[in-house]
Amino acid sequence: MRARRRDEAYETDGERIGNAMSLTTLTLRVNGEDRPVVFPTHHTLLEVLREECGLTGTKHGCELGECGTCMVLVDGRPILSCLALAADMEGREIETVEGLQTGNELHPLQAAFADLGAAQCGYCTPGILMGAKALLAANPQPTRGEIREALAGNLCRCTGYHKIVEAVEWAAAKLGGEEWTPPDAVFYGDDVPLGAGRALTPLAPLSPGERGEPEETGFSPSSPLGRGGPGR
Repeated sequence: MRARRRDEAYETDGERIGNAMSLTTLTLRVNGEDRPVVFPTHHTLLEVLREECGLTGTKHGCELGECGTCMVLVDGRPILSCLALAADMEGREIETVEGLQTGNELHPLQAAFADLGAAQCGYCTPGILMGAKALLAANPQPTRGEIREALAGNLCRCTGYHKIVEAVEWAAAKLGGEEWTPPDAVFYGDDVPLGAGRALTPLAPLSPGERGEPEETGFSPSSPLGRGGPGR
């Protein structure tokens, strides 16, 4: 269907309420489905996906093209939907995070992010997932440097990015049919050497000596017993 622009007035209860904004009517191809939409011509793809298509997985972020939160794929390439006009999207293949899952089966990227805790608040995660999907489609076995470069435009306020990079590595291995899983340290952290046979638990606090502080010996004026103690 060819996009057509309509300059007309809105009417409520049969009353003309003034000159309306320019509207565009077209059919968007989103996640393999045709979606007829009508929207103000100046609206971005981000706005139309969320407000007209109900696909709220794509998030509002900076709306300046600087954070990557709104990233989607158009014809397989990552774009920032806050900077793209929806009116230019007719005949293009649009993919959002809602299209990653197949039935009840998570995409390997989604599963890896969940298993590794790569998503914390999760607000930036949809954009990162879409950027990572585009990367793995173009480069099935990226290095850590290539992953970091591909996701350099996706900002995350919660993590140090390590889990995100590791999750993309794991998903790449899964998609390549490899029986590889990250080492235990990725899930549980590195082993911490314990003191001389002493378990460090919340119920066993460190002694002053273990904290590098001088240990008190005998009575001192500052100690409770030096001041007379409880029985003073």
